[in-house]
Amino acid sequence: MTRRHTTSIFNRLKCAALAGLVVAGFAGASASAADDPDLIFRRSTVFKLLSPNDKLATYGIDDPEIEGVACHFTVPERGGFKGWLGLAEEVSDISLACRQIGPIRFKDKLTQADDMFSKRRSMFFKKMQIVRGCDAKRNVLVYMVYSDRLIEGSPKNSTSSVPIMPWGAGDQAVQKCGDYFK
Repeated sequence: MTRRHTTSIFNRLKCAALAGLVVAGFAGASASAADDPDLIFRRSTVFKLLSPNDKLATYGIDDPEIEGVACHFTVPERGGFKGWLGLAEEVSDISLACRQIGPIRFKDKLTQADDMFSKRRSMFFKKMQIVRGCDAKRNVLVYMVYSDRLIEGSPKNSTSSVPIMPWGAGDQAVQKCGDYFK
């Protein structure tokens, strides 16, 4: 077997492996679609002539463990052909705002800094996470969004707090977050 033939076989294997990863990435993305947050809107930020534009996308998600709390976050989405194929690494600039949208009810005991939501931001190495905690002294839920990488994380983050307040005339029994967090 010649060196040229070996190189050709190696290149074919690399292309097949890359194609398999792309297909697996799309299959994984569609399988987790039920867990995805609601897209509120997108706004183009960088025009690209022959490929999709770079955009900012705003999403809404309800806290799955605490009724009455919703968060909205805005993430940049890369355009271009790499972004279109899902191969571009997304930047770590993410903003977050969480609010009380009804009476707050805890479904179960929770752990400080537990993940509320996470989503991949690149094919292999980066993940965005929203974590929650409790400031028991002030009876406030605290949410933080950040992204991490396999090798090095990003210090970029955003924090939002939700004071637990009575909701409406009939909701006088305000739960204490300190009773539900370990």
